Amino acid sequence: MRRIGEADRIVIIGGGISGLSSAFYLQREAERQGKAIHITLVDSAEVLGGKINTLQRDGFVIERGPDSFLSRKLAIIELAKELGIESELTGTNPKGKQSYILFKNKLHAMPQGLVLGIPTEIMPFARTGLLSWGGKLRALLDFVKPARSEAGDESLGGFLGRRLGTQVVQRIAEPLLAGIYAGDLNKLSIQATFPQFAAAERKHGSLIRGMRSNKKLAKAPDMSMLPEGARSSVFLTFKGGLSTLVDALDRALPDMERKLGQAVIGIHDSAAGDEAASFAGMADREQSGSRYTIELANGERLPADKVIVTAPAFQAAELLEPLVDCAELRAIDYVSVANVVMAFDKASLGVTFKGSGFVIPRSEGLRITACTWTSTKWLHTSPGDKVLLRCYVGRAGDQITPFLPDDQLMAAVREDVKKTMNITAAPLFTEITRLPRSMPQYPVGHLGHTKRLRERMAQQVPGIHITGAAFDGVGLPDCIRQGKEIAAAALSSS
Repeated sequence: MRRIGEADRIVIIGGGISGLSSAFYLQREAERQGKAIHITLVDSAEVLGGKINTLQRDGFVIERGPDSFLSRKLAIIELAKELGIESELTGTNPKGKQSYILFKNKLHAMPQGLVLGIPTEIMPFARTGLLSWGGKLRALLDFVKPARSEAGDESLGGFLGRRLGTQVVQRIAEPLLAGIYAGDLNKLSIQATFPQFAAAERKHGSLIRGMRSNKKLAKAPDMSMLPEGARSSVFLTFKGGLSTLVDALDRALPDMERKLGQAVIGIHDSAAGDEAASFAGMADREQSGSRYTIELANGERLPADKVIVTAPAFQAAELLEPLVDCAELRAIDYVSVANVVMAFDKASLGVTFKGSGFVIPRSEGLRITACTWTSTKWLHTSPGDKVLLRCYVGRAGDQITPFLPDDQLMAAVREDVKKTMNITAAPLFTEITRLPRSMPQYPVGHLGHTKRLRERMAQQVPGIHITGAAFDGVGLPDCIRQGKEIAAAALSSS
């Protein structure tokens, strides 16, 4: 029996940016509609934020998880404005925008006009030392090669190789694009990662021609509400680190019940077909009047009229499989990564950085996959007489390096730093952060798979919703947008 005149009890599983955004927009939308709701957020971690984790140390601002977001994806900027923290946003150093690709142990400036690894200006592309003349001519065949006739999804690597050739894929696209997912381009879905590439081919018959057209037609988003230093930056963060956003969301949800340090071990459905589960579910429902019961590891049971699951796909599958087929969730693999942040005295370094950092193709044979010259890219992150570097390790095909013991991992990173930048100085300190199974890999057909899963859930477990980085975008703005969408869906469902 549905309770009449009482607040809907909504349980959110996961206290990362997806869960917090869902809670915030549930609260906002419920207020707008005049609905009474009670939100309980549960997370096995002791603190909110998920992978967002800012460390303030000795005047440094160090991100142990994500470090920034794309300014053109407005969901996070709109949320910052709603939270009243837009004045805290800051952009990259205008003098440190140049980025590089390592090739044959030499740093090559990314060619002007490169958009997501796709050349849109021919002369800078022709002059780059990243490719042979054969590789450049192969890429330009994109102007004459016919568009794919088959409909449907394909791998990102297969698409780019077909349009631009192997050299562009291996030396430019792979280190740039796979860095976003730490994945294998030949296994990632183009429709779930960069659908604009496929759309450019369909519309213009050429990827390069299509991306050039998109670049010309693209309208710059309105950034007038941002501080002056953030208005023209491609990437943004907060002056005090990304945890600024988490803290603001926490403050904006004073009435939300928090169950931190508590793992969810089961979701029980009083309408389940299984006799034992149905008996337990009926007992819970008789007491609470709610269809679902969330069981915690400490034995506590939370009644829920609606449930939003923001856990990683493999954890979500564990919870939902007793109630609904979750084959689509099981098809989403995850890659583990780690980052190693090193602080130096500028005087002892002996190196001056002119740019934001570099990415590294697999062919270079290094352990690190990229290096951000953090204190040059983000001026607020270190004292003026210090330098902050952030190196990344781990990707599909290398799941050993992120889990090396601290001393071995540090030695491997310092060896690569010496090879690539001739840095031999000892760091003042080092911060190592491991992120096990943190990077979801969208397989070919991913969008269709998740659509079918959600349709099945709507029929078999109405009121349970899934969202997060495993579904429709891994970046912070994508997770916030999805949280807003799922909040609206949850409130509109019966």
